[in-house]
Amino acid sequence: MHNPIVSIVIPCLNEAETLATVIQKTAAGLQRQGIIGEIIVADNGSTDGSQEIARVEGATVVHVPQRGYGAALHGGISVARASYVVMGDADDSYDLAAIDPFLEHLRNGADVVMGNRFAGRIMPKAMPWLHQWLGNPVLSWLGRTLYASNVGDFHCGLRAFTKDAWIAMHLQTSGMEYASEMVIKASLFGMRIEEVPITLYKDGRSRPPHLRTWRDGWRHLRFMLAYAPNWVLLTPGIVLSLIGALVMLWLLPGAQHIGAVTLDINTLTVAAAVMLFGVQLALFGMLAKKYMIASGLLPESPRFAKINANLTLEAGLLTGLVLFIAGIVLITRVFSIWQSVAFQNLDPAQSARQTIVGAVALILAGQVGFTSLFMSIIGLNFRSR
Repeated sequence: MHNPIVSIVIPCLNEAETLATVIQKTAAGLQRQGIIGEIIVADNGSTDGSQEIARVEGATVVHVPQRGYGAALHGGISVARASYVVMGDADDSYDLAAIDPFLEHLRNGADVVMGNRFAGRIMPKAMPWLHQWLGNPVLSWLGRTLYASNVGDFHCGLRAFTKDAWIAMHLQTSGMEYASEMVIKASLFGMRIEEVPITLYKDGRSRPPHLRTWRDGWRHLRFMLAYAPNWVLLTPGIVLSLIGALVMLWLLPGAQHIGAVTLDINTLTVAAAVMLFGVQLALFGMLAKKYMIASGLLPESPRFAKINANLTLEAGLLTGLVLFIAGIVLITRVFSIWQSVAFQNLDPAQSARQTIVGAVALILAGQVGFTSLFMSIIGLNFRSR
């Protein structure tokens, strides 16, 4: 028996109504195009006889006990024998016989080929209004923005990829967000992604789809944000830190006036809080990025590697020590002033600024010192790799 050129993986959970039709159409398409292929049904615990239907139609059935769309796909792709893999749903909403354009892109060097329903055609009642005009466009736009991707339809269920690219992506999720993870990692790893306009048909099932609009939409959004520490944590943190620090420096000499408005101690306190919050966000971003790179969830970045090389435990502890000493000196000065007036009420104009700056320095000392310690612990994983 010849080795297949393409493996077509179909995730399945109680798809008895449409599974036979999908397999028959797919097999006929392969035969018509003269493509040697295998059809794999990744069954996720069907109780309606889907497994037997798949066997009768000549498909290979793979039992995947872990529930979830991603888990089913992962189990099916794992046993695929071909170097090219196509994935598509079992509900007869995609034409799995029309895969030749996908294979052509793969033969020409693409790593991942996405179907694009919006560049093709969406048949009447094939996609809920909320998905067509809000959910998919917004999430796809967000994905393009966060990951500098050119993909117009992030969540199309019909796509193809090389087995080598799939192995390199090291996909982790088990639910519907598996589709997002694939595109995100392909973009982050610099893989070549192409698109093919396709038609989305109304599925042939009489029951509602497995997809849950708000639950699965949130899972996709949450995953996209989690994989973008630069956008979600680092950049906002740096911006807030700079704004807070500049306002503090502006108000340190004394009250400032903007027209009839006077900005003084209260504004200084808020600016200090904004700066501390921003620093904490930025440090969380550094921790998140280092952890994700160390765990293989993100590719290693030359720029981050250079920054990381300078953020040693010793540098962090020394910076924390300097900030701690500065804070103690300022607080001690305020204490001395308070002592000089026999611990009576102090004039805020004389003492509050030093107290605020001293407190900020002490908090920053803890943030920087303990974060550098945590980053050094994560760094142990770098060395082990």
